[in-house]
Amino acid sequence: QVHLVESGGGSVQSGGSLRLSCAASEGFYYYLGWFRQAPGKEREWVAVIDVDGSTSVADSVKGRFTISQDSAKTTQSLQMNSLRPEDTGMYYCAAGKGWRRHLLRLLVPTRADFDSWGQGTQVTVSS
Repeated sequence: QVHLVESGGGSVQSGGSLRLSCAASEGFYYYLGWFRQAPGKEREWVAVIDVDGSTSVADSVKGRFTISQDSAKTTQSLQMNSLRPEDTGMYYCAAGKGWRRHLLRLLVPTRADFDSWGQGTQVTVSS
């Protein structure tokens, strides 16, 4: 199990920006990602970054969200711009080392692709 700690959540008005970070320690992984869950809705995938630097983001956030990692590949960040009320939710960092690693850029990752989860950080976007 990878220990994951998120930070950077908060409240912002529509059109604003937030930057989430996730520090990973212990364990082994090939990729880190973000999911989000709005009240009463299922957890949905947002973005993923492989340790080789390749990235993928969900269509709903493409052009607004950018995922990156530091040179040590132990901290990943999610830069969220042009935020909308529908981006509101709990954001979870996740780590994985599954066999679908090289397919994640082509497919929509699922929760089953990740085996370690952070506690989550709340993002609230008001209109």
